[in-house]
Amino acid sequence: MKYNRILLKLSGEALMGNKQYGIDSSRLEQYALEIKKVKELGLEVAIVIGGGNIFRGVQAESSGIDRVQGDYMGMLATVINAMALQSALEKQGLYTRLMSGIKMEQVCEPFIRRRAVRHLEKGRIVIFGAGIGNPYFTTDSTASLRAIEIEADVVLKGTRVDGVYSADPEKDPNATRYSTITFDEVYQKGLNVMDMTAFTLCQENNLPIVVFDMNKPGNLVKLVEGEEVGTLIA
Repeated sequence: MKYNRILLKLSGEALMGNKQYGIDSSRLEQYALEIKKVKELGLEVAIVIGGGNIFRGVQAESSGIDRVQGDYMGMLATVINAMALQSALEKQGLYTRLMSGIKMEQVCEPFIRRRAVRHLEKGRIVIFGAGIGNPYFTTDSTASLRAIEIEADVVLKGTRVDGVYSADPEKDPNATRYSTITFDEVYQKGLNVMDMTAFTLCQENNLPIVVFDMNKPGNLVKLVEGEEVGTLIA
């Protein structure tokens, strides 16, 4: 097995499936099944999920909402997604724990690093909700920070594209996909992988990132088994 402990980063938008907003139950079930297969291989799995399908803090300013207030609203949106994912995973018979950057004892535990690691060691899937609990940080930054804190081997960024391209493949037909690329090359070429705070955190802590298409069934399992899937940044 290529990895022992992974942090899987999922976008909130991905949960929409073919809907305009909200959560598509079939997409949720698909993700739960993919994660179950990886868990059955014996990996320790942590997850961070975005909230863009419900609310984006960055967009709040255009509607007259204060940026900080908007960011907190976005964090709460991630908790809704995390609860939905938790429910879907438990439906598959998996043991989970939801930990939040904002205290809300009725629905989840507060994030305590040692406790998170203990849950992973006991075979539970740990979902991190509510970002890091501070405004101005994205869920990408949360994924990078939590991965470093729990000493994950890799951040797996599940998106709707199958890796990092030289240009936007949806706009440029000549865009080429990288199978591997260094952190420095991403900086030099100005490629958009994740936000700079998140990206720099990974680089400074020698934490590799894999960008891959999470919507293609079987990709996650292939990736953790060592097949070349998506783009490795290291």
